[in-house]
Amino acid sequence: QVQLQESGPGLVKPSQTLSLTCTVSGGSITTSYYAWSWIRQPPGKGLEWMGVIGYDGRTSYSPSLKSRTSISRDTSKNQFSLQLSSVTPEDTAVYYCARDSSPEYYSGTYYYSPDRYDFWGQGTQVTVSS
Repeated sequence: QVQLQESGPGLVKPSQTLSLTCTVSGGSITTSYYAWSWIRQPPGKGLEWMGVIGYDGRTSYSPSLKSRTSISRDTSKNQFSLQLSSVTPEDTAVYYCARDSSPEYYSGTYYYSPDRYDFWGQGTQVTVSS
């Protein structure tokens, strides 16, 4: 059974960088052909996909967040991480890491669909406030 656990600060000041880590157990993040995403849910809103890192380390980002988002991984620790720069209160949300069981790419661009996600972390609340 694959398990994902998010970790990181629950409070970030405006203009700073939000950093979260997802630790995966019960399966390797380098196993073909899974992909690993960060997804968030602002209060009162739906899920928003932020970006993904594939089993091969290839990354893809939401166009609306691409300029501020970076996803990386540490294969020795079986972890992948999110960095979101220049945060504002609008970035306040519950942040989830999750596994895409059958990622799809079109012309090299990742196509997000929540239906393909089979394992999720419990989520971590991040509040952006001074």
